[in-house]
Amino acid sequence: MLGKLTGWEDTIVALATPPGIGAIGVIRISGPASFSIVGRLFPGKDLGVQATHTIHVGILKEEEEVLDEVVVSVFRNPRSYTGEDVIEISCHGSPYVQERVIQALLRQGARLARAGEFTQRAFLNGKLDLAQAEAVADLIASNTAASARTALHTIRGGFSRALRDLREQLISFSALIELELDFSQEDVEFADRTQLYHLIGEAEDVTRSLLASFRLGNVIRNGVSVAIVGKPNAGKSTLLNTLLNENRAIVSEIAGTTRDTIEETLNIDGILFRLIDTAGIRQHATDAIERIGVERSWEKIGQADIVVYLFDVKEEVEDVLGRKKEMEGGMLTGEAVAEGAVAGGAFAEDAAMSAGNAAANGGGAAAGRSEMFNGASQATAGKRFLWVANKVDAMSEDESRRRFGAIPDAIFISARQHQHIDVLKQRLVDQVLQGNASTEGTIVTNARHYHALQLVAASLETIHKGLDELLPGDLLSLDIRHCLHYLGEITGEITTEDRLDYIFSKFCIGK
Repeated sequence: MLGKLTGWEDTIVALATPPGIGAIGVIRISGPASFSIVGRLFPGKDLGVQATHTIHVGILKEEEEVLDEVVVSVFRNPRSYTGEDVIEISCHGSPYVQERVIQALLRQGARLARAGEFTQRAFLNGKLDLAQAEAVADLIASNTAASARTALHTIRGGFSRALRDLREQLISFSALIELELDFSQEDVEFADRTQLYHLIGEAEDVTRSLLASFRLGNVIRNGVSVAIVGKPNAGKSTLLNTLLNENRAIVSEIAGTTRDTIEETLNIDGILFRLIDTAGIRQHATDAIERIGVERSWEKIGQADIVVYLFDVKEEVEDVLGRKKEMEGGMLTGEAVAEGAVAGGAFAEDAAMSAGNAAANGGGAAAGRSEMFNGASQATAGKRFLWVANKVDAMSEDESRRRFGAIPDAIFISARQHQHIDVLKQRLVDQVLQGNASTEGTIVTNARHYHALQLVAASLETIHKGLDELLPGDLLSLDIRHCLHYLGEITGEITTEDRLDYIFSKFCIGK
């Protein structure tokens, strides 16, 4: 069906390398007229008789005007990326030269390729299924070892194989059940219900595993947002600079130096972390600018995947424990005021002071603070925290650990002296992997795939329930068809031209 879609007979051309000045630029041509179009500009050899996967050096010229000295690579159908006749012209990397070559090819009958059209043609010609084709874009956009490895695994068919095996078995059972319908009066059973029951159980396990992998897959594809938070002068900016190994943030002994959030990226063991240095959190900001910075800090905490809470080892233990209880429990509203005396929390104490000042200020200032803490309560609820004790160089590490023994999973570091930074990095990675030994194997990274797998899981559950209730074959067959439809949407057996255009429009030109 897909091979019969119209509008794919043209020969297309595009720059396959990034635009701009470089050593070389690669111009890709694909389509039935590739050899004749390029041949008219490459008089040194008859490309039409050259063997596939060969390279030829010569002059590219239009009439008597020399365009460039180039290297021409020949790929005959079907042994090419798109499955069509493909020629790649390697010319000098001047944008002017590249544009002259492309314009000459257009004058000879080619047209400019749309975004992702080369890979779309590869899909339509059966060189890739849809999941593999989408992984091509993921591989191009990858910026860590983990994201590149996961995309390459999908391109090589790892994800598709798992779905294809399941789909083929379901098709086989569906055919047998439908055959039973033709012999309904003879009361025969071709499809072994026990075997189908076992297959559905295995399929549910595979689907659950793939769905569970999406949390890690989303992190691999998009990175992990990490908010570094704490009171003023806890050493947040120093920690950011130490992790990045550069002086990215201004460091000062003056409390409240950081007024706005600072964001940078860090690659740890192939996983991309987006680090956010936030303004020091305290209730009584010294001015309106600092207050805005604190409010933005809470916003970033709400958006973060992981919160690194940094505290000074010389702080009062009760204050730190109080903040831990408040932040991890999301109790930063009226409840925090009531329990603050017991918890000894700094935030609760500040909230109580705000409440006490409400009448004197006409309620306005306290209301503003209350709004801020209401937002904070929502921001911290359900977050993953790493509690990090900083400045162990100012106190013995043993003494620091003894003082904060009530936080058994605390990490003790000195951001200034670079002590135990490797431990913090490892804990960040552990927070991401959470029991996954590595990022090898099949991992779902695409939201479209995840949504389709959710529908597959629901369909399998319906089939399972139908087997338990001894549903007749015609109803079971209908449920299996629904499941096959959702599986086919992932790999592209079931799709529409509009959906394909949308998916491939997100690719770069020339791929």
